[in-house]
Amino acid sequence: MTLITRSAARSAITLRAQLNIPLRSITSTSPILASKESSSDEVRDPATDPKQGGEGFLGALFYGSKAAKAEGLVSGSEGSHSKIVGRGKYVHEKITHNVIPSRRDEYLEAAEKYYTTLRERSAELGGVKLTGSWETVIGTVGEFTHILEYDGYKGYDATSRALRDDKHTQALYKAILPHLNSRQHQMIQEFSFWPSAPPHDSGYPNGGVFEMRTYQLQPGKLLEWEASWRRGLEARRRFVQPVGAFFSQVGQLHEVHHIWQYPDMESRKKTREQAWSVGSWSDTVQETVKLAQTMKSAILVPCKWSPLR
Repeated sequence: MTLITRSAARSAITLRAQLNIPLRSITSTSPILASKESSSDEVRDPATDPKQGGEGFLGALFYGSKAAKAEGLVSGSEGSHSKIVGRGKYVHEKITHNVIPSRRDEYLEAAEKYYTTLRERSAELGGVKLTGSWETVIGTVGEFTHILEYDGYKGYDATSRALRDDKHTQALYKAILPHLNSRQHQMIQEFSFWPSAPPHDSGYPNGGVFEMRTYQLQPGKLLEWEASWRRGLEARRRFVQPVGAFFSQVGQLHEVHHIWQYPDMESRKKTREQAWSVGSWSDTVQETVKLAQTMKSAILVPCKWSPLR
């Protein structure tokens, strides 16, 4: 050991003694020793080990905090957001048609033929099911929304192949196109805590009114959104049953849709006022509004052929 090295070592020992610091904390460890000390055989402290959901920054960032695991938001280090928060059994396609105002009646006639055919020939067309069809009356007027259900993406692929090979349904769909300004398709999935309602007739006059609330979330905030909504939903269930909640997977991303049904607009007003009287609901709204970039509410009425009305 050179004189300089001996001098540096003595200085380090003196400093350790003065500050009462263990020698190991002020000396470097070789890569070989470091790898041995952090071998897989070592029992890690669950409170600090990231892979065990430790509360440290890396644990929360990459593996999920203990609180998140307790809430069922994450399952170890596996899975995408879709697997964590989605129901997984079905996928849905949200189809939006913006109709030329002067051709509304012609559009309704053509759309009824097409979507009724999908319902009646479901087994032949890959098992596709029509959840519902609606017309927007408050919001973007002249907009029609159709939601189709598939048995996973395998079902979607089967239906797509069947429709490409079926000349009758192709002709029916082409009859819709001249009446449109634009169209948009989006693949969406149900939240696991909020499966969509099966087709039914509510008995409300003309099917009542539906409200679709759409939120454009900040990227990366889906898990926080889901956690807040799952906790606050019970407050709303006391006064109205939700129709469904979906998050986008393909198309416009980071988007969430909630659908509610009411007998009429006056009932909607009273129901929302009742929900605000419950503390957990106001907490949910305060938490989720921070996670959204934009919010939109639209009032829809079901088309006469809609299974969900």
